Amino acid sequence: MTIFFLSITLLPLLRDPARHWDSLLALVGHAALIAVLWIFGGFDTAFFVVLLPMTIASALGSYLFFAQHSFKRMHILSAEAWTYYRAAMESSSYMRLNKVMQWFTGNIGFHHIHHLNVRIPFYRLPEVMDAIPELQSPVTTTLCPRDIRDCFRCCLWDEDRQRVVSYREASRLAAA
Repeated sequence: MTIFFLSITLLPLLRDPARHWDSLLALVGHAALIAVLWIFGGFDTAFFVVLLPMTIASALGSYLFFAQHSFKRMHILSAEAWTYYRAAMESSSYMRLNKVMQWFTGNIGFHHIHHLNVRIPFYRLPEVMDAIPELQSPVTTTLCPRDIRDCFRCCLWDEDRQRVVSYREASRLAAA
């Protein structure tokens, strides 16, 4: 919740209030909703209707964002090898989700396509992937426990091996 609250709402509002007036509207709206629920329904109502669901949704959203950029087969490209296409296809992932999760996440699983062209609306991302053969073989991740575990474990870039490694693996490799 703090990532979205601070980075996307509060800091932009403080830096440029005229441009980010909608952040103020969001903050006031949420505060008013929580206050009304707290006053008329008590803390339990405010907690279970707004605070707990927002916290869970923020945690899941933060994980989804993290997982799209930090996964076992992620690749960091050198300046010479970097292109928009390679960065999108090798450094961000396609997260395979069922139709219900695609709907709930606004097709966030098609992240590699989003990195190629941010102007493609979220509801068109599956169409784009189906229509363009070059986009159909991205690095894929899922929400299965093994992929989640690997995502949290692999957090260091090993320049020599050109892949992400865990702290344990990096320690072992450094000792060898």
